[in-house]
Amino acid sequence: MAVHLRFMDTSAQTGPPGPQAAPLQIQTLGGFRLWREGVEIEPATWGREKALHLFQFLVTARRRTVHLHKEQIIDRLWPELNSEEGDRDFKVALNAIFKAIEPERSPRAESRFIQRQGLVYSLNLSESWVDADAFENLIALGNKTLPNNPLAAIECYQQALALYGGDYLPERRYEDWSSAERERLHLLALGTMTTLASLLVEQSPLESIRLTQHVLAVDPVWEDAYRVQMRAYLAQDNRPLAQRTYRACADMLQRELGVEPLPETQRLYRQARGEG
Repeated sequence: MAVHLRFMDTSAQTGPPGPQAAPLQIQTLGGFRLWREGVEIEPATWGREKALHLFQFLVTARRRTVHLHKEQIIDRLWPELNSEEGDRDFKVALNAIFKAIEPERSPRAESRFIQRQGLVYSLNLSESWVDADAFENLIALGNKTLPNNPLAAIECYQQALALYGGDYLPERRYEDWSSAERERLHLLALGTMTTLASLLVEQSPLESIRLTQHVLAVDPVWEDAYRVQMRAYLAQDNRPLAQRTYRACADMLQRELGVEPLPETQRLYRQARGEG
């Protein structure tokens, strides 16, 4: 059974996760939710499933340097439709989006949240806050801060992981157009957990162990996490568990990849055995 990374439980969240200054606040991590001016838009408001698909696609494509033409969007979302059917369903879905997120908008007025240039459509980022962007920005800030201020970096990483409620748009797990973004953010979260665990080895080895256990439950061949976990056990002067962690690492790498642990992992093992 697949294990999906989930760091923060967002299921009981009652308010939007982002800054109140953003009119449209979009949660994509761990499940899709949307707030407009602090009021959540309920799933039934969308009316049509294709409207939700289209909006989520525009969110996923928000950072593209070249936004997609309407025909390209239709081809990615509904490749089984012919051109006439696709054009019809796109118009119906777009109209349903407007009704859901801008019910007061007059039919001929420009949308506040969906930009249009000819037949090219995109999400208006100046009016929107997306949790995945905030997640990435906090990690980038942590990476920039780390060399000079590790404590500030730790805080950035902790805030980032607090936003990570799970996989990107898990409702679209089987859609090709969402898979690359999901995998990219997934790996970023695992790497950030490992980095944070490494920074916490001395001051909070138990938290370091917890984080690495979380990483290894999702990806049991993440060797960096094994090394950090060994260091945390050694910080507690628990050599037997450090040795056990190494053996688990060696067994998993051999079974899954047919390789031995890296030299630095082996050096930690020798240290755990009191061999220098």
